[in-house]
Amino acid sequence: MRIPLIVTLLTATVALHAALVPVNLRCEYLENPVAVDTTKPRLSWEVTSAARGQSQTAYRVLVSSSTRKLAQDIGDLWDSGKVASGRTSQIEYRGQALHSRQQVFWKVKVWDKDDLPSDWSRTACWTMALMEPSDWKAEWITFNRTAPFHTNRSELYLPPARYYRREFVPAKPVRRALWYATALGIYELELNGRKVGDAYFAPGWTDYRQRVYYQAYDVTSHIKPGPNALGAIVADGWYSGYLAFGLLVGLGPNKTGRDIYGCTPSLMAQLELEYTDGTREIVPTDLSWKTTGLGPEREADFLMGESYDARLEMPGWSKAGFDDRQWEPVLPATISSHFMAPFHDNEGRVRNMDFGFIRPARLEAYPAPPVRVTQELKPVRITSPTNNVYIFNLGQNFAGIIRLKVKGPAGTKITLRYGEMLYPDGRLMTENLRKARATDTYILKGDYRGEVWSPRFTFHGFQYVEVTGLPHKPDLDTITGLVLHSDTPLKSSFECSDPVINRLYKNIVWTQRANFLELPTDCPQRDEREGWMGDAQIYARSATYNADVAAFYSKWLREVAEAQFDFGAYPDYCPYPFMVGRGGVATAWTDAGIIVPYTVWKVYGDTRVLERQWPSMTRFMQWRRSVAKDYLGIAHPNGNGYGDWLNLNEPTPLEYLDTIYFGYTTRLMAEMAAALGRSEEAADYQDLFQKIRKAFTAKYVKPDGPLSVDTQTAYATAIYSGVLPEELREKAGARLAQKIQDRNFRMTTGFLGTQPLLPALSASGHHDLATRLFQSRNFPSWGFEVEQGATTIWERWDSFTKEYGFNGASGNQNASMNSFAHYAFGAVCEWMFVTLAGIDTARDGFRQLILKPSPPSAGSNPDNKPIHWVKASYDSINGPIHVQWRRSPGIFDYEVTLPANTTATLYLPANRLEGVFESGKPLSKARGIKILGFENQRAILELGSGTYRFATLLQP
Repeated sequence: MRIPLIVTLLTATVALHAALVPVNLRCEYLENPVAVDTTKPRLSWEVTSAARGQSQTAYRVLVSSSTRKLAQDIGDLWDSGKVASGRTSQIEYRGQALHSRQQVFWKVKVWDKDDLPSDWSRTACWTMALMEPSDWKAEWITFNRTAPFHTNRSELYLPPARYYRREFVPAKPVRRALWYATALGIYELELNGRKVGDAYFAPGWTDYRQRVYYQAYDVTSHIKPGPNALGAIVADGWYSGYLAFGLLVGLGPNKTGRDIYGCTPSLMAQLELEYTDGTREIVPTDLSWKTTGLGPEREADFLMGESYDARLEMPGWSKAGFDDRQWEPVLPATISSHFMAPFHDNEGRVRNMDFGFIRPARLEAYPAPPVRVTQELKPVRITSPTNNVYIFNLGQNFAGIIRLKVKGPAGTKITLRYGEMLYPDGRLMTENLRKARATDTYILKGDYRGEVWSPRFTFHGFQYVEVTGLPHKPDLDTITGLVLHSDTPLKSSFECSDPVINRLYKNIVWTQRANFLELPTDCPQRDEREGWMGDAQIYARSATYNADVAAFYSKWLREVAEAQFDFGAYPDYCPYPFMVGRGGVATAWTDAGIIVPYTVWKVYGDTRVLERQWPSMTRFMQWRRSVAKDYLGIAHPNGNGYGDWLNLNEPTPLEYLDTIYFGYTTRLMAEMAAALGRSEEAADYQDLFQKIRKAFTAKYVKPDGPLSVDTQTAYATAIYSGVLPEELREKAGARLAQKIQDRNFRMTTGFLGTQPLLPALSASGHHDLATRLFQSRNFPSWGFEVEQGATTIWERWDSFTKEYGFNGASGNQNASMNSFAHYAFGAVCEWMFVTLAGIDTARDGFRQLILKPSPPSAGSNPDNKPIHWVKASYDSINGPIHVQWRRSPGIFDYEVTLPANTTATLYLPANRLEGVFESGKPLSKARGIKILGFENQRAILELGSGTYRFATLLQP
């Protein structure tokens, strides 16, 4: 029997769409990483299919020493064989032992639900790091420091960046060249006149005495036969530059706020040449290198800015043949040891310490996405508040630098100052920068063709750039904004029927970008920019919806563990540079050491980060138990009583909040212990949690139901944390709702109360009220900020008002403590995705989803038209999830696309099961759907992967 060609093609097309395809191969969350610092890297991939209900039932991973062997399907390093498993992430390499520098290649094949194999994936690779200390042949090198140790707090000390160079000749043809580099300070590399890599501020910020990161760069394409030249520029960075509020408060050596880790930056690097005959040669930093401090970067500081004199440029300095006779020989970094000075910490103590060179205890490969320029912004307008002063409005508050295009006579000095806001008269507002000078200068060399410059060793938080000294009237091409942040992939989206909320979501994402720069900071503009723990834990879950932050958080958690106090608590911010002894403790800030690892595990299914942090988390919980009183929290003596920071005249007692966080972290520890197979510890934590719950109920719950601590934050945190027993949730939610109504439908919550407020309302039967608050334009609210012109999330609800300017709603605010890019109040993003869009994970890792779209009731918001449609996407570790819903009179439309290899329980709004249709068919005839029940005006359905289009009947 002959089969028509069209049938054959149709069958092939259906099979093609049904088959699983493995894509997006990663190693340790990164794509083809060049320096992997673990002996058992974890591999991951996603599987795609247009068919419904497709899932992976098995996989086979091949890891080979060459692309040739891999192409022949030879896994000479590891052939996993066919493994019956649906897992696509956290797959641990279990092959032959890998050695330093080894490059390996891998691919994966998967089997679908019908046991049909896919094609092999595309080839991916990773390269092992320098795994042993003996792999390093380089020396730490520095320069001859002649300046005395800085002691005058009233004057800024801003030394120039240092240049380093050396030439070499490859002995043979080069197959591959890797350049490993690090610094005490921050560095940039050049090779044969070309910049190496696109990262900024390497090697990153750590506690340099404990650990320093290094980077690896594949520079094979840079190498040429004959003479070559290596070049590096090293600036102060976090190591010895002005840091946080040190200058403002008088911290660090001699109260100067700089040289916190050391006073003399140094460099260590080695170029490794692998020749075509299999031999190797190393070109390390040693005493053959030369250095100079006479380059164009006359000042280079994160807080103060960068000063660049183009007349001092050294053309060809990183090329072979450059005349470096005026350069100095380098010195071993050990020559700068023993710079003793009194260190003033933030508890008022003083200790004499050495700020000379101290060899870091550990070197580790950088494990996360680097800081990069990810976007360019053109000005939207130029104004001139006074003669020859021009202000460029870039239309968006962000963290980054600028590109300056200018033409003029040599010696012309251009000054650039940065700010987030303008005064009503058009002048730049800078008082919220405090001691951060945030000023760059550029001196022209007089090139008749014009000059282009960008800073390389500083960054600012700004929307406006004030420029003075321009030789000509500028145009919109004079300044370009360059957006800098850790390059965590941003692939999610949220939009709805309310345009103010759409702007709010953009503001949240922009604020995250501005503050996820090397670590999760509080703000990018003023003299702070630290990894504040309270802000981080409040916002962590929101951050995971907006970007892939697995590697970013995992990296920062190493600094968190290293900063832990010896008695068990975590400090307020990490790294913790201003403490030489025991520090104070802040409830909810210290608890980030539990909450953030939990979030990484819950979202990405990452148990390795839990195992790594477990000893640290256990010490923390031992401390928590030891200071509790009859299973209740305390107001920690000598602690930092931030509490519900920036609440609006409704403070919540510290001992109450401490009880909530004691219970909350205990509950999370029980879950994590169970995930790690630590059953006895899980049972112990669960028992402790029940005792905390009982003690909380006895002390804080009145016989008639309300709490004895009658604040919005008290109710929100009790409900969200689970410390309040479930049978009391309804009464607590009712009282919370009443308190909001009594405040004319306004919030009073600060940092700790705002994040759980809307989730608590929605969970206790007051979702319409939650959505009304969410859409409010009245002070205080997210919409209020948007209508004041905000393009990021503000630190304070009233950071700016049209009536009082920068002095708050009362007119009495301290404008210097006033960041306009502070993500804590942006933690509402969690509720936007989990509740409003209805995307959550049932277990760790987003393999089993909970879909629970929650539209507000029609007519439920007298202030603003209730949101009647939402469209959101979330790029999970298993692939993208897309949802959209629309409520119209009597009808609810819902569309969802689930990635292959996932399932979901859908709670779909409906008035009855018979009124639910999928793709125009009754549920009983819809393919790939299992009916689980009907409850609380929702049809409960089980879905496999694929796209579904529902229409349901609602109560009119």
